[in-house]
Amino acid sequence: MRVPPTRYHHPRRRIGRGIVATGALAGLAVVAIGVVLTRSHRSATPTECQFGAATGITGYAITPVQAQNAAIIAAVALRKGMPDHAASIALATSLQETQLRNLPYGDLDSVGLFQQRPSQGWGTNAQIMDPNYAASAFYDHLAQISGWQTMAVTEAAQLVQHSAAPDAYAAWENEARALASAMTGEVPAGLACHLDSYGGVAPAPTALAEAATSELGTQLLGVPVSTKVGWQVACWAVAHAYTYHLKSVSFGGSRWTVGSGRWAPAAGAAPGNMITVT
Repeated sequence: MRVPPTRYHHPRRRIGRGIVATGALAGLAVVAIGVVLTRSHRSATPTECQFGAATGITGYAITPVQAQNAAIIAAVALRKGMPDHAASIALATSLQETQLRNLPYGDLDSVGLFQQRPSQGWGTNAQIMDPNYAASAFYDHLAQISGWQTMAVTEAAQLVQHSAAPDAYAAWENEARALASAMTGEVPAGLACHLDSYGGVAPAPTALAEAATSELGTQLLGVPVSTKVGWQVACWAVAHAYTYHLKSVSFGGSRWTVGSGRWAPAAGAAPGNMITVT
């Protein structure tokens, strides 16, 4: 099931202990939540998304496409009512197997974010190539493992994956936990992306809301949410900015903009506990 990592160029880089990753507002206190998304039309090449430094460990940088895949993995955990530890396990697994890339090839008939195999009952090739489906299938298998909630990341991941390299997932634990902290809302403004361009043709105005419903399980745009869920959805939106051509996300008095690539306090940013998309 596992794809030999030597086949791939390593996609992420460390950005150094003590460096504040763009998007990390350390110590930010949020009582009310509000997200405002605005659309733009740009064209060039993406740079990177950053996370991790706000947790006090080395920060990391990944591509916008990898960030979107990570956001989907975390969103599906929320949709299925799984604790944040499940997201850490799933993210460490995908980092090891494909480095958060949705690959249409792999060892034997393995494909997708987790290198799941149609011949082993994970679903059809087309299903597994859908990150939403693949993450859901991963969590379904994880939930069947007795005691996974208290297992080490690498132990739980191996019991799902049955890899030929059972200890390999441990190398990704710190990065996976940092990414999960950002993508599950544990860290306020935990992810930010600097984009020099957008991907593909601008989608329909309803596409982002449809993706939110599909991935998060309910329409969380424009409805009251808790602080933690609000930050998760805010970072989910930033991670989707490349695909859905967003130029800003305002949340709890702070704003991420595509031009600055970072979160900052912003006058006029929507307060309250509702996520608003424009």
